[in-house]
Amino acid sequence: MQTSVRRAAPPQASTAPSGGSEVHAVTSVGAHMSPSRRAWLRFKRNRLGYWSLVLFCVLVVLSLFAEVLSNDKPLVVRYKGELYFPLVKDYSEKTFDGDFDTPTDYLDPFIREKLSQNGNWAIYPPNPYGPRTINYFATDPNPSAPSRDNLLGTDDRGRDLLTQLIYGFRLSVLFGLALTVIGVVIGIITGAIQGYVGGKTDLVFQRFMEIWGSMPELYLLIIFSAIFAPSVALLLLLLSLFGWMGLSDYVRAEFLRNRQMDYVRAARALGVSNLQIMWRHILPNSLTSVVTFLPFRMSAAILALTSLDFLGLGVPPGTPSLGELLNQGKANIDAWWISLSTFAVLVITLLLLTFMGDALRDALDPRKAEI
Repeated sequence: MQTSVRRAAPPQASTAPSGGSEVHAVTSVGAHMSPSRRAWLRFKRNRLGYWSLVLFCVLVVLSLFAEVLSNDKPLVVRYKGELYFPLVKDYSEKTFDGDFDTPTDYLDPFIREKLSQNGNWAIYPPNPYGPRTINYFATDPNPSAPSRDNLLGTDDRGRDLLTQLIYGFRLSVLFGLALTVIGVVIGIITGAIQGYVGGKTDLVFQRFMEIWGSMPELYLLIIFSAIFAPSVALLLLLLSLFGWMGLSDYVRAEFLRNRQMDYVRAARALGVSNLQIMWRHILPNSLTSVVTFLPFRMSAAILALTSLDFLGLGVPPGTPSLGELLNQGKANIDAWWISLSTFAVLVITLLLLTFMGDALRDALDPRKAEI
């Protein structure tokens, strides 16, 4: 009897399209990503929010080097074989063969001529005007229109408008960032205590917040500005007293919800202290609302500073400020360049923060599970 043995056919290459495997690979990769990584990828997919973040960071970094970009003092001076650094140290006119023993005015044509003769040289910033510089050698009355010397014109005091915008933008952003950080810290602490402890503690806190929130903030600012000398620190302190309450309510609600979860009960059963439960377990799961509101809170802080400066209740006189420039634009209707440029800087700043906030809110939305 003969038996026929059939040899198994070699496996053939699959001709099915590879799209399904790619989707499966991407899905499996996304499943192994951390929640923060997935949120960052969702944020990057929002092109408007992502590029707003990039542009805003670039503008902030450039403003931090405002003294290098816009200053009436040269960065480096070489005079008679010696190197001088006016940006770091003040030199008298006699150092450069001047007549007076006073700080050198580097915009003086006499000094500029001295620094450009006989092999001497000076490296000036791109915009050779400081925040308090008044060009006494200008030919046009103040406020002067945009020109070759002043690209955006001057204000009613003769100060370069581009310089005022650079320094004013830096002040507004740093003030808004500081006020946001202080409000977030106080809001998280108070909201966490109310939400986790509850009971009479929560009730007392709520009544206190109702009374504290009903106090007239603007009147307090007017009173304190009349008693104390205006300063950025005083303004930051006064606004910080009221800027934490809105965020505290959101944190309180998150803690009230999360303290009943199973993982919190398990931590209590294991003997974990209340402080560790709040810090290591509940707080990381309650930060979505905090992070989402950060750009919007910063926008509100910048608007608050601008409004108070516009009313004359903000920073000390002479400090570069967007609100003070808007007030100048109101007082000088014919000088359209003051209002237009200041309004453009303020609108662009608030738009960038708003686009960032919208993208951040979508990225942290728990209903969006895809990458």
